[in-house]
Amino acid sequence: MAPKPQVSKEAKALAASNSSKGKKKKWSKGKMKEKVNNQVLFDQPTYDKLLAEVPKYKLITQSVLSDRLRINGSLARAAIRELLEKNLIRSVAVHSTQSIYTRATNTDVEAAKPEKEGKGKKGKGKDKE
Repeated sequence: MAPKPQVSKEAKALAASNSSKGKKKKWSKGKMKEKVNNQVLFDQPTYDKLLAEVPKYKLITQSVLSDRLRINGSLARAAIRELLEKNLIRSVAVHSTQSIYTRATNTDVEAAKPEKEGKGKKGKGKDKE
């Protein structure tokens, strides 16, 4: 038998790349989450929006404030504490990791008011004697 001819490394690499197996699979790059640039301190318009709009939300959590007002999570917690002190919101459920609040309704004030009597229409029907 005759000795096999020597094949260089470059020739082997070229043969491997042209092989019939097809192209080697390339890994797709994972989806990158967009970096949010939330505020770490309140500016005056954001603070005014906090006091005006947030007490009207049905669901108030740290993440809701962070999304809607574009503020940091720790700033959202501080804002919720301030709204609680001013009695603009009330607590629904408090857990070690999640706190849920809602708008403060005036149910206590309405319950204290006596209802007006004689809500019926006057002078429209026949008088019974």
